[in-house]
Amino acid sequence: MSIELSRRQLLLATLMAPACVRAQLVTDIAGRKVELPKRVERIVLGEGRQLYTLALLEDPPLARVIGWQGDMSTFDPQTYQQYRARFPQIDGIAKIGGTSEASVSPEKVLSLRPDLAIFSISGHGPGRRNPLVDQLQKIGVPVIFIDFREHPLAHTIPSLRLLGQALGREARAEKFIAFYEAQTRRVTELTAGIGSAFRPRVLLDARAGDSAGVLTAGRGSLGELIEMAGGINAGADIIPTPLGEASLEAVIACKPEVYVATGYQHPGTSAPGLRMGAQVSEALARESLLQVARRRPEIASLPAVRSGRIYGVWHHFYNTPYHVVMLQAMAAWLHPQRLAAVDARATWQQMHREFLGMAPTGQYWISA
Repeated sequence: MSIELSRRQLLLATLMAPACVRAQLVTDIAGRKVELPKRVERIVLGEGRQLYTLALLEDPPLARVIGWQGDMSTFDPQTYQQYRARFPQIDGIAKIGGTSEASVSPEKVLSLRPDLAIFSISGHGPGRRNPLVDQLQKIGVPVIFIDFREHPLAHTIPSLRLLGQALGREARAEKFIAFYEAQTRRVTELTAGIGSAFRPRVLLDARAGDSAGVLTAGRGSLGELIEMAGGINAGADIIPTPLGEASLEAVIACKPEVYVATGYQHPGTSAPGLRMGAQVSEALARESLLQVARRRPEIASLPAVRSGRIYGVWHHFYNTPYHVVMLQAMAAWLHPQRLAAVDARATWQQMHREFLGMAPTGQYWISA
């Protein structure tokens, strides 16, 4: 991708850069030392779906967002519509790109004159080695990297704390961290002592039916949550990275005892894949889950599918601290008697009531 700016453009951007008072030195998730401005009023998000996390800390959540990619309106139009109903100004937020790093326009980002840019260390937005990072820094715009996707166990709490510092929402961040840790402990206190002989092998079929192969979690991503929930992540033996595509031969050979699909398709689409998220009914989610689990003879013949241990979750859990609720749901599937007292739905409702200011709708996890 060529993102060279002309000298004139760079000079203009420099002149337009905000006069920030440096107040705090932090280390972001990429290990970079970053000086945060004292006041942040204009934020650019590397991905639109970072709103999931921002909304936990900000009220109103969109007040300071001036630019983002179009991934939320494309991949999660139901949630986008929910926010549009509450905050009509959402349509006025500038698009800096479509749904990929390659689509991001550095000229557009610089022209927005942000006080702060929030990017993820991997995913659909500008990455650590994107030249845009240096260009922003040269004109005095701090860039911080967060992560909920690659290593959620190690990076979720530091990312939340970093966002709290950057946004001046430290107390709010600590309140959510306390909630997140308490809900996580409700699982780990019951699953940590489970021996390997009693942990089922779990295959994660990410974006099931939406890709040619089987995208799964390897060493990282939702695979870490499978292990925490009391399972064995089958993909860890196949994929050395957090996410990757496994061959059908490898999937068959791992003999999973539990099958978990992820999906994000909305109710009105004709696209293949699991229906999940806001506006999706329980019946539609279950029907689409069975379809993706039986879409190929190789998948349908897996021990997990033949025995009926088939489950589905909202794909975007992989990129937000909301994954603590998926952790509880998954642990209850894997060890129903041991986790009988853990109610993921109650946790989901509590999180919405206390942190998101709206009631949850739709279906975010389902069993066949």
